[in-house]
Amino acid sequence: MLKIYGSEMCPDCRECRKNFDTYGIAYEFIDINENLRNLKDFLKMRDSDPIFDRCKEENDIGLPALVKEDETVFLDWENYLSALGYEVLYEEKESCSLDGKGC
Repeated sequence: MLKIYGSEMCPDCRECRKNFDTYGIAYEFIDINENLRNLKDFLKMRDSDPIFDRCKEENDIGLPALVKEDETVFLDWENYLSALGYEVLYEEKESCSLDGKGC
């Protein structure tokens, strides 16, 4: 099953989850703020996977981070949904990064 690392505080994560729920796509949501284990697992992945290099350069957290069953990590949930033939639904307007561009 697809895993989504995120935070309930993150508007991008809430938007991602809303889309996946709307289209009935199964996933396990792992809230990095729920406990230290979840945070440590995310940080280990973020520190070692090159997919996060751009996020780190831009001082972004890198959420939501999605992990396929084969352990492939990706960040672009919108393109993932589009590739499945779904239209991405947007509602959130707030941002959790300092520059206002995302998380």
